[in-house]
Amino acid sequence: MTKAELQSLLAQPQHIVITTHHKPDGDAMGSSLGLYACLVQKGHHVQVITPTDYPQFLHWMPNNAEVLVFTEDRSRAEKLVAAASLIFCLDFNNLSRINELGELVRNAEGKKIMIDHHLDPEDFDDYRHWNINACATAQLIYDFVINELQEPALVTKDVATCLYTGIMTDSGSFRFPSATADVYRIAANLIDLGAQHWRIHQLVYDNASENRLRFLGHCLSEKLVVLHEYNAAYISVTREELQQYAIETGDTEGVVNYALSVNGIRLAALIIDRPDRVKLSLRSTGDFPANEICKKYFNGGGHRNAAGGVSEEPLEAVIEKFKNILKEYKTQLLQ
Repeated sequence: MTKAELQSLLAQPQHIVITTHHKPDGDAMGSSLGLYACLVQKGHHVQVITPTDYPQFLHWMPNNAEVLVFTEDRSRAEKLVAAASLIFCLDFNNLSRINELGELVRNAEGKKIMIDHHLDPEDFDDYRHWNINACATAQLIYDFVINELQEPALVTKDVATCLYTGIMTDSGSFRFPSATADVYRIAANLIDLGAQHWRIHQLVYDNASENRLRFLGHCLSEKLVVLHEYNAAYISVTREELQQYAIETGDTEGVVNYALSVNGIRLAALIIDRPDRVKLSLRSTGDFPANEICKKYFNGGGHRNAAGGVSEEPLEAVIEKFKNILKEYKTQLLQ
């Protein structure tokens, strides 16, 4: 599908589904709700469907009440996907990232539009707005509306608020290398359009439960392991600890960054024994390829400095595997 064909389709009311990856983060929800607000203005019938639940600290976002969680109403979600003429796939590029919703999207007759910034996209889409150099999918939504649709007036205060949230969270509050001068210019424009940057930051980062703070303290005092001989660190979490602190979706987000913040550390991991499998979040500095480790050893991937993976092995075995992998990368880690 060409850009002209997509513009032609969007010139008439369509039944549209917007979906994003499982356990959506700030960029996933900011992108989805930002695009939702744009398309509704154009007279489309739009439904955001998330594969799973998402953090409570994102529920304040404009139009959050309109989100349908697939695991909470599968029947309705299935009907909406089947009836959609357009399906926007945001912040993911492989249908496995939306769990059971993936095969529904694959088999749906509607045209699929991928808007994403991750490496190695799967070839399931009919139209692609993709750039691995973008700091966030929310940045690409902004570009899509401004340059592909050529309708800057659609970026209202609500849209600006959602897109700013996505850019802020996926750029690490503008501290990652991907936060270029162009990203700052987009952020400034979104503030001009009504995004209250100070309030958004407060709602996302200063909105923790007591349990989450106590869990963070436990991770830092009892679970942080620093391997100075590799310039690496990790935090591991057992299922019992998840239960002890009543951990909910989003409560572990950002914990790995504390391990990376230790002076001299180039690679950090958060290794969690979830009920279904062990999940890993890796963060790195400079040119160290966290995504390479996740792809090669843990059935995952991501960005160079921020990646994730999974393992079917027991938690202790995964920890030992991670430590052994460090030997292979010792030269790079000590540079």
